[in-house]
Formats: sequence, structure tokens, C-alpha cells
Amino acid sequence: MANPVRTAAEVLSSTPEGAYRRLVLHAPAAAPRVGPGHFTTVAVGGPLSSALLRRAFWIHRADPAAGTVELLVEELGAGTRELARTRAGEQVDLIAPLGTPFPLPEAPVSTLLVATGHSAAPLPALAEEIRRGGGQVGFVLGAASAEGLLGVEQARALTADVLVVTEDGSAGLTGQVTDPLGEAIKAIDARVVYACGPPPLLAEVSRISLGLGARCWTAVEAAMGCGTGLCAACVLPVVGADGVDRLTRCCTDGPVFDGARVRWSQAGSGPPDPAGPAGAGVAAR
Repeated sequence: MANPVRTAAEVLSSTPEGAYRRLVLHAPAAAPRVGPGHFTTVAVGGPLSSALLRRAFWIHRADPAAGTVELLVEELGAGTRELARTRAGEQVDLIAPLGTPFPLPEAPVSTLLVATGHSAAPLPALAEEIRRGGGQVGFVLGAASAEGLLGVEQARALTADVLVVTEDGSAGLTGQVTDPLGEAIKAIDARVVYACGPPPLLAEVSRISLGLGARCWTAVEAAMGCGTGLCAACVLPVVGADGVDRLTRCCTDGPVFDGARVRWSQAGSGPPDPAGPAGAGVAAR
């Protein structure tokens, strides 16, 4: 787990971006600690609110020099709606960074980054890090419709290898984001696949990637009660280095996992006889 801080972050700007709201927050204590794949939890409703649980969001990017952290907020309920309506000069209570970031390749290699909708939030920053290390990147980005796409223009600014897939065919190919995945891996000879999203999507991405001999790192989105490991609501069955299945917590030991080690078929239920208490991790929303 990262070394998170709790801070009252000033909203520097709040601007629309497609179906999302981009919040730029001044959080100088948190920004230098952030890596691609980290997440944050944000309090909503103020100190007298009945919304007791924080909301978890992928950190889109962080700028240590400016001391800023950026979030992309999709209005999915009362809490996210309130957060999306904050304006410059207001403050939000956040804890960041949380979880574990994506591991970067040890040597220059061709990589493919995969996500749908808001799950694409951490991928542009990850791609920039990979390119700084001499690696190549490609993207497969999807959504239910064109409005829900995220990060496409940022991806195209980094590489020509960008595939867009929408379920209704309003942009790019028609279908699921995993439909062209195998061909995309082959087209750029990707040796590492990075994916972000809910377990069913990541299960399929892992299956396809591993079947083609690519390493697969998955950032798992899971429902969270606390984001700090206390409630154990976000457990996922993962095989340890010793070959033993354990229920792991997304928020503390994840959200990033080796896709080959997750028991995807048991996600949401746990292995029949897991060893030990919940204790490793999964990702956030």
C-alpha cells in the first residue's frame, strides 16, 4: 500500500470532459506520492451528511511540481453528483494515494492498455511512464456509447495504435472492448497488457492475453466501504507465490494484480477454502 495522507484539497478547477467532470485539486502532500493505478477516497456531503462512506476514484494524473491531483468524476448517484458540482475555491476531504500502482516494465517492451468508460482514467499517465522508459504503447478503449469514451484524444497524442469500441456503434468498432483484443495484441506484438475495470472484463482480458503469451496486469474495480482495509468488503481470491489461495483486499494490496494469479471464476464468492484472513488487494471506484 502507498503512504497516503488525508488532506483538505482546494478545487482549482472543475471542467466538463464528455460524460465526466475533471477536477483539479491542490493536494501538495499527496501529489508526489502518486503513481499510475493509485486511487483516492473522497468524503461527500460535508461533516453533517448522512453519506458516511467515502467515494473512491482512480487518480487520473498527478503533478508533483504543481502539487495537483486530477480526478474524473462520473455522476452515478447523489455523492458523485455533489462532487461533480463543486467549484473552484471549494475544498474536498481526500485520502490519497491509496492502493498499489501499476508495475512498469523492467526493459523497453511493447504494451497494450485496455479499459472501458471511466476505468480508462489512469491509463494515459501510465502510457507516458512506459514511453519515458523507452517502451511502446497501444490502446483499446471502449464504452457503451461515444459519450462515455474517456482518454481517446490523450491516447492518440501518444500513439497511432488506438482502437475504439462502443457497444452501440456510435464510435469506432461495434461490440465489446475485448472483441478485437487478441488481434490488437498480435498487431503490435504486445508482451504486456495493462487493463483496468470490473472483474468480468478483467477475467476476459486476462484469458486472452495469457493465451497469447502476454503478461497481464489488472487494476480491479470493486465496491468499497472504507478504502483502507478495515471493512474487508472488497476481497478477491488470489493465488500467492506459495500457491495458496487467499482472500485479498483490493484497497490495500491492490488494486493492481497479476491477472494470472486471480481466481476470476470465484470473484465475488471467494475460493472454497481460502487460507488466512483477507489480506491483499483490489481497486477502486
